[in-house]
Amino acid sequence: MKKPISKTRKTYILRLIGRIIIFFLCALISFIAPFHFEVIERNRFFSSFSPLHILWGVWIIDIICQLIPVGKKISLGSQKLFKNRFKPIKEKINKQALKEHIVSTTKSAYKVLLLWIALLTVIGVLYYTDVIGNGILFLISVAFYVCDLICVLIWCPFRLIMRNRCCTTCRIFNWDHLMMFTPMMFMWSFYSTSLLIMAFVAFLVWELAVLIYPERFWEHSNSALKCSECTDKLCTQYCKKLR
Repeated sequence: MKKPISKTRKTYILRLIGRIIIFFLCALISFIAPFHFEVIERNRFFSSFSPLHILWGVWIIDIICQLIPVGKKISLGSQKLFKNRFKPIKEKINKQALKEHIVSTTKSAYKVLLLWIALLTVIGVLYYTDVIGNGILFLISVAFYVCDLICVLIWCPFRLIMRNRCCTTCRIFNWDHLMMFTPMMFMWSFYSTSLLIMAFVAFLVWELAVLIYPERFWEHSNSALKCSECTDKLCTQYCKKLR
């Protein structure tokens, strides 16, 4: 008998649908009312109101939710850096095995980083050779906004490199906003820079947590990350046998 979809997964499915709608609305605006895109230009953020301001606000709130412990409203994969989501195992933690795990996953994370830099290089070349402009850079970021939840709910290409069991145990879960907004770094505007700074802060907090509290990022030291303790059930395609 098929088990019901978890509340968290239902919420994230609705979020994915919302992001897809946002992408198509942004693409539509770029064609029928391109003047709304003026706010992403250098000093035009405060010149007039645009629907893009609303999306900017949504993105800022999303990042803030990664910087504070908001409990079970956000998936464990994103919140596991905080003490309130840490459940230490009853047995003594194998410090050597923990160290090896962190080193191994960090090396894999660096591979993803290099891959992303290569992609950004291609985008940068297209931008500086005038093949694409600021509007396209923005739409690329919105497309990545959609792809972020596709990776969570459907299929994640980075898992092939990271070799993590699911998003709950993912080493780079909170890299998402930085990866989303880096295409906009070439336009150098308040809109893009403010998002990039906030995303980098979230990235830095995450990486410092891995360094200071590595036990929170490994299922053999944090029992909350075990399949048997999972309530999110986001990545069900990766753990069907354990549901």
